[in-house]
Amino acid sequence: MKLNYFQMGTGPTLIILHGLFGSASNFRTLVKYFSPHYTVYCLDLRNHGNSPHDNDTSFEAMASDIIEFMDDHTLNNVALMGHSLGGKVAMQVALNFQSRISKLIIGDIAPVAYPHHHDQIFEGLSAVSRLAPTSRKEAEKILADYVDTHEVRLFLLTNLTRNEDNKFIWRINVDGLHKGYENIATAPNGAPFYGKSLFIRGSLSHYVKDDYFEAIYDLFPKAEITTLEGAGHWLHAEKPVEYAEMVLNFLDEE
Repeated sequence: MKLNYFQMGTGPTLIILHGLFGSASNFRTLVKYFSPHYTVYCLDLRNHGNSPHDNDTSFEAMASDIIEFMDDHTLNNVALMGHSLGGKVAMQVALNFQSRISKLIIGDIAPVAYPHHHDQIFEGLSAVSRLAPTSRKEAEKILADYVDTHEVRLFLLTNLTRNEDNKFIWRINVDGLHKGYENIATAPNGAPFYGKSLFIRGSLSHYVKDDYFEAIYDLFPKAEITTLEGAGHWLHAEKPVEYAEMVLNFLDEE
């Protein structure tokens, strides 16, 4: 599958993968910290952004997409960073294709199965499709019945676009992601990755509990787990300077 992407910078390669309902554009600000030192590729995962839709939501399929992208761009050995869902995909890439990943950076997610906590969001996205709003303001009002947090609604609305008939549609594959959510909620698996890994969690987030450390070390024996103070799940957006410093220090290590 040919994934959509944007590229910035020069130097060794760093690939960045976004989270569920996100897109490559979520990292445009952060990339500015990396691009003086690295050639950065930010990818839209399948069913997200401007990448193709496919109802196969397995980590195996998404990991293969990343390797296909690397092959198409003659990238043999790269540093790979992912946030949330993108972090799980990045883990699966490292587990399946160990020789292709030099270093792994995972943002606020662990290799464990998570409970279904996006049901309300899917209901809200479906409601917007069903009720066919004529403005973004109207779309947000519909979402407000399902999603309490204003910032989350604005994030979701970055996926709202107009079709050829000038009607609002979601560019993400809402139905495919919803039906395949069981795959998304599960844990990556495979033979342990013995390369260097950095797991960064937000101190205000509950996505990477202390209880999950064992699962991390089982699959990533050389993992370094660190906490970004004052940050929640969207740690790279909430604390971009501190997050970038952690990542750059890790990448610069011999």
